[in-house]
Amino acid sequence: MVVTDGDPDENAGAWWRSAAIYQVYVRSFADGDGDGIGDIAGVRAHLGYVRDLGADAIWLNPWYVSPQADAGYDVADYRDIDPVFGTLADAEALLTAAHELGIRVIVDIVPNHCSDQHPWFRAALAAGPGSPERARFVFRRGRGVDGAEAPNNWLSNFAGSSWTRVTEADGSPGEWYLHQFAPEQPDFNWGNPDVHAEFEAVLRFWLDRGVDGFRIDVAHGLVKAAGLPDAGPDDRRGWMPFEDQDGVHDIWREWRRITDSYLGERVLVGEVWVPEPERFSRYLRRDELHSAFNFDFLRSPWGAKPMRAVINETLATHALVGAPATWVLSNHDVPRHVTRYGRVDTSFEFGHSQLGVPTNRELGTRRARAAALVTLALPGGVYVYQGDELGLWEVEDIPDELRQDPMWERSGHLDGVRDGCRVPMPWSGDEPPFGFSPDASARPWLPQPADWKGFTVAAQVGREASMLSLYRDALRQRRTTRGLGDGPMAWLPSDPDVLAFTRGDEFACAVNMSDGPVALPAHDEVLLASGPLDAGLLPADTAVWLRTAG
Repeated sequence: MVVTDGDPDENAGAWWRSAAIYQVYVRSFADGDGDGIGDIAGVRAHLGYVRDLGADAIWLNPWYVSPQADAGYDVADYRDIDPVFGTLADAEALLTAAHELGIRVIVDIVPNHCSDQHPWFRAALAAGPGSPERARFVFRRGRGVDGAEAPNNWLSNFAGSSWTRVTEADGSPGEWYLHQFAPEQPDFNWGNPDVHAEFEAVLRFWLDRGVDGFRIDVAHGLVKAAGLPDAGPDDRRGWMPFEDQDGVHDIWREWRRITDSYLGERVLVGEVWVPEPERFSRYLRRDELHSAFNFDFLRSPWGAKPMRAVINETLATHALVGAPATWVLSNHDVPRHVTRYGRVDTSFEFGHSQLGVPTNRELGTRRARAAALVTLALPGGVYVYQGDELGLWEVEDIPDELRQDPMWERSGHLDGVRDGCRVPMPWSGDEPPFGFSPDASARPWLPQPADWKGFTVAAQVGREASMLSLYRDALRQRRTTRGLGDGPMAWLPSDPDVLAFTRGDEFACAVNMSDGPVALPAHDEVLLASGPLDAGLLPADTAVWLRTAG
């Protein structure tokens, strides 16, 4: 079986089709000013690390002015930097420094909602019902006696109702506003031309300063169904009235025209949670988004059968529109895969928390090493979440009083999936803060495990068997090996519990997901292995890169 990523087009060879992009969660990457929170100065000081890792670009999580009710995804000013991270001048200096090192910069943008402290929303509260200011958001009268019931039955992604009732200026109970996330994050009304014009201006503001693209938060959720009807049984999330509505594609066509008007191959990357493959592919049509995250692969359990199915479906879906696939194992919203792969249930699903479920970290690490080689060998682009290259695991014993994820409180302390993957990076030393902050600084905003002393960058540099060395070697070979990145792949015949595939005529990758060793595919040379080989055999939970022709 041969799988390709679509017919060549005018974007063939574009950097984003094969890019290895390093996700920088700014508040947890490096603290430059000693307040215990990562910042732009910290990122700039470690750009050499990103270059040496072998990344083509970085993606920065939100750095805008924000009350931080949801870690910056509640934006109060899209054209300025939050003081906790630095200044606009710092951001511009970072862009310049990154470009000098050959690193492109993608910034997060949050168009579905803003902060309740955004000037527009404060003006909407003051202006009252029926005003042009309120028309920029989704305000509605309530149902029931005196409008005391929410306008519909929609539920927030952060648990509870999607609606909050306001108190009007005269002190009376008033209208309700929609928030698909926390109450501090009111949804924009994308049926309002003011919203379109504002975001065009925001895009141009950052494009003019040299950003290379945008990662678009909740790219499937901006448009809501006409009339805001009640939601039915939540068994097909992509078809709910607040997600994946056809009108959202007009927005991405508008944005694509804007990015295409700039030199330098500026890109739009979507956070798109849509379960139906055909509907997912629509976001990647040639006049819409350039790429979107492949969450099905991230959610897949460890095993040859489910992963083969996900890879086949992913490539077939992208082939419908000639788009490159994008592979990711972890990010700032999900438990780290070292932890996930060490559990009995190795899959991931929002709403199905495994917080505190036992994990075999040794097994999870072995599988994480193998998974890294698989993802870096698959066709298309790849994202690496900061710390994955160090083999970091999910921190699950954070004291309740230190947790900051709004999902923790709104779920009644049942869902703690996000703080544990956001713990600050360990750079050096034998005890916290592990070089994250300068000496004599405030404590990091989330506590680091003492066990991380053996997993710092300094502890792993130069160690041939370290996770960091594996990533550096793999990313270097990915750049220099013909056939890797964008392009076709073909499956090799293999045991049902083994994935083996070729990339061109000279490269093969195999991963053994069975319980015992298996024979290696025919090859001329072993290029890289995730663990020791066994007298020419491939051990369980181990992956290998092979040269197949001289």
